[in-house]
Amino acid sequence: MVIRGARVIDPASGVDAVLDVEVRDGVIAALGSGLVATAAAEEIDATGLTVLPAFVDPHVHLRTPGQEYKEDLESGTRAGAAGGYCQLLAMPNTVPTIDSRTVLESLFERGERDCVIPTGFLGAISVGLAGAQLTDMYELASCGVAGFTDDGRPVERAGLLRRAFQYARPIALPIALHEEDLTLSRGGHMHEGAVSAELGIGGYPGIAESAMVARDLAIARYEDARVHLQHLSTRGSLEEVARARAAAVRVSCEATPHHLLLTDQAVRSLHGDAKMNPPLASEDDRQALIAAVRDGVVDCIATDHAPHAFEEKDAPFEQAPNGVTGLETAFAAIYGGLVLPGILPLATVLRAMSLAPARAFGLVEPTIAVGRPANLALWDLADRHVVRADRFQSRSANSAFIGREVVGRCHLTIAAGRVAWRLAPVGDPR
Repeated sequence: MVIRGARVIDPASGVDAVLDVEVRDGVIAALGSGLVATAAAEEIDATGLTVLPAFVDPHVHLRTPGQEYKEDLESGTRAGAAGGYCQLLAMPNTVPTIDSRTVLESLFERGERDCVIPTGFLGAISVGLAGAQLTDMYELASCGVAGFTDDGRPVERAGLLRRAFQYARPIALPIALHEEDLTLSRGGHMHEGAVSAELGIGGYPGIAESAMVARDLAIARYEDARVHLQHLSTRGSLEEVARARAAAVRVSCEATPHHLLLTDQAVRSLHGDAKMNPPLASEDDRQALIAAVRDGVVDCIATDHAPHAFEEKDAPFEQAPNGVTGLETAFAAIYGGLVLPGILPLATVLRAMSLAPARAFGLVEPTIAVGRPANLALWDLADRHVVRADRFQSRSANSAFIGREVVGRCHLTIAAGRVAWRLAPVGDPR
């Protein structure tokens, strides 16, 4: 394939120019102007479009096994490809939990058949996510897990987390943590503040996150552990990360598009699509997250893609499950909401959605350079459209951005050298 006349932007390789891109045998074979294609090559006129490195999401829920009515490996990875992603990491809070060799090997077998783009899995830290007994981390590592997490639940016992760090260190895999002190957040359904008081909904105080962040980073520092903090949402948590970085703690962390773009004001709708954990926080917290992405305190932008069936979210707010989808809207929402207004540089967003998450979990780093595996996406960055529930590739449509205008549409995704997504027509093939 030869993609002709696109603007190619890749901060990792230092490219920003109008070029032709040739992909041959799964790798980027050439970059330049007026490339001569073989007779068998497909040619795409990409005039006015932009080639970007494909994205990596270290935090998605694909609901397989056990809840395929919400999402499955095929639909979830197809949604990822439609959003410009080339690699995903799926969380272990499935039914059954990904806490044994049997479950993990079964998932890899299903993934080879069903996944549209390369997909890895994180194993549970504790058996059944119960927080009482460590999984056999060595066995899971030998089967190919990308790391460990009890995502959706914190590791409440400090001693158990310390042992997890000790076991994970020699196998060089990160521990990813959902940060929440349940004794502080219990009974909370949204961020604790003026809006929760006005609505009469139980509040989840920001200290429930930041206090656990402080504890876990202290343990990580003591054990010289490699730790990744998931979906941070408050200023207090970011201050703890900055202090830990200054003390040379090996910590990476992520923020989500919905926390970067929305606040607890969205909960005034009382719709379940505004409910997630951690909850949408204050405008001050949102501004702190944006600044942390800009300054590199937050390395990664991850979606925490969490599909639910319509009837589950169409319930009274307190009864609705936590979580929103995000793979198909992530870049377009951030590009329209933060990049175009000049709030975040495009290069910063691309690093946070592609290079940084790959590095945090030791995955293939997408970069547009000759000889590198082809992991790229072709975007129309002038396409303004309103997010609609009937347009998702995902099985679920519980997006926080329904009805919101976003900017950017992915026309083509090449993941690991193969076309994973194509929005017809993409120019005129000749």
